[in-house]
Amino acid sequence: MNAAPADQIRLLDLQDLDVRLAQLAHKRASLPEHAEIESLTKDLTQLRDLLVAATTEESDCAREQTKAEQDVDQVRQRAARDQKRLDSGAISSPKDLENLQKEIASLAKRQGDLEDVVLEVMERRESAQERVSELTERVGSIQSKIDDATGRRDAATGEFDREAANVTKEREVVAGSVPADLLALYDKVRAKQGGIGAAKLHQRRCEGCRLELDITEVNDIKAASPDKVVRCENCSRILVRTAESGL
Repeated sequence: MNAAPADQIRLLDLQDLDVRLAQLAHKRASLPEHAEIESLTKDLTQLRDLLVAATTEESDCAREQTKAEQDVDQVRQRAARDQKRLDSGAISSPKDLENLQKEIASLAKRQGDLEDVVLEVMERRESAQERVSELTERVGSIQSKIDDATGRRDAATGEFDREAANVTKEREVVAGSVPADLLALYDKVRAKQGGIGAAKLHQRRCEGCRLELDITEVNDIKAASPDKVVRCENCSRILVRTAESGL
């Protein structure tokens, strides 16, 4: 392939812009806020799971407490009715009196047992409520940290994106001045060689692979016409000759 020396040199400008775009993309992807947000998000997910469990436990305790209180109330009402019958004097049979007194005593014991259940459930519910309150506060704290880190990340990525947009526009201008076939070759080599498609030949060394050319390759390049597009035998990148090539 042949291309004017000026067009080949423009590949170096294009390469500089592509390197700059790659650096910006790397810096954008390497922002510490990315890892910070990821770590905080994992913590938030775990805390939310714990909060759901604690909220469920508190809700279960609330239902259990309501049921236990209803049971106490039913026993209390039954005992009150029995006591009213006893106090009315309407029961004359000694046996019936004895049975009623036994039932009242049994209900009193039953009420006491149920009230103990209510107290136990209330304690568990209070503990669950405290856990819900604690976890809610921790979730809010982690979310605030995520929001802060997200704001910092977005501000930083915005700067990188704006700079990348400017570099991209500049690249479009430079790329537009390079012949299509030379540009296609450059892009093909760049894709295969880690983002570097063209490199300067400096003091008989390829700036792409940093290796010095052997004497045979140097002589071949010397003998080549200025418009011939030459490639490095070591890395296959386009070698751009300048006054500093040492030829």
